[in-house]
Amino acid sequence: MPVSRQDFESIFPTLVSDLKTHSTNYNLPSQALQWFTKSLNYNTLGGKYNRGISVIDSTSLLLSRDLTSEEFFKAATLGWMIELLQAFFLVSDDIMDSSKTRRGQACWYLAPDVGMIAINDAFMLETSIYILLKKYFKQEKYYVDLLELFHEVSFQTELGQLCDLLTAPEDHVDLDNFSMEKYTFIVVYKTAYYSFYLPVVLALYFAGLATEKNLKQAEEILIPMGEYFQVQDDYLDNFADPATLGKIGTDIQDNKCSWLVNQALKKCSKEQRQVLEVNYGKKDKECESRVKVVFEELGLEGVYLEYEEKVVGEIRGKIANLDESEGLKKEVFEEFLRKIYKRSK
Repeated sequence: MPVSRQDFESIFPTLVSDLKTHSTNYNLPSQALQWFTKSLNYNTLGGKYNRGISVIDSTSLLLSRDLTSEEFFKAATLGWMIELLQAFFLVSDDIMDSSKTRRGQACWYLAPDVGMIAINDAFMLETSIYILLKKYFKQEKYYVDLLELFHEVSFQTELGQLCDLLTAPEDHVDLDNFSMEKYTFIVVYKTAYYSFYLPVVLALYFAGLATEKNLKQAEEILIPMGEYFQVQDDYLDNFADPATLGKIGTDIQDNKCSWLVNQALKKCSKEQRQVLEVNYGKKDKECESRVKVVFEELGLEGVYLEYEEKVVGEIRGKIANLDESEGLKKEVFEEFLRKIYKRSK
């Protein structure tokens, strides 16, 4: 049975209560406690929960059965730890990018009276992971593995973010700075590890199946899948109907080192390159339209669709060749691919 948002969300108040109880051990003044509670709810709730719910779904597939209520709670708790990690990244990211809205509401740093207190709130969202990890998993033999996993994936994501910020600063456009090599590094480390690899590896540890072979096989399938997901995201930002996508794409105006602009730079003529140089990364609808015309002229939609079939074929091949002898299941990866292949938002 697929996990519903409601089932997943039903666990969160218990975790907020755990974090509040832990905070009161330090005699935290009530004003600060209320602030922390508000930050937890504002920044962690309201997303798609794909990462968090994937921990539960993957655990159930690995065990080939529905989870007991206790197993569900523990798997969901691991899922919420990824959502807390995501909240930490997003609060920080929104400040760095000067973003205005997130999930249909003002970014946390722009919420009334918050401002740069949001930086400390981001740190608290991150360290909440380790409080919950200790409370619920300290007795497990894989406790240190989980600690190291969260630290490692956090660092990998931060490396990806650093490369992204240095490659494509919003206030300085330099297309010579872009390359497919940098793009691949950014998406692998900024997206693939924490969005695809982390949920499945947490499920493997929880199900008692985190053998060296299984971890390696998971990485070999999930990192290319995460890369495909981000390329798809870049494609949808430009080519999807905003009504279906649920937002208006901003990658061109934001000077993003996206898959599309890198493809364009590889294929364009001198004249088209000039159009990109003059118009890319400008907060101007007319400039954006001119860039889109170049993307159309270069047939980037067709280039993407060709890429999609090639890469999905390769991923399906890896799944088909998966060695299940140590308990890893092909269905875990098939389910991930099913959710993202040909998605429209």
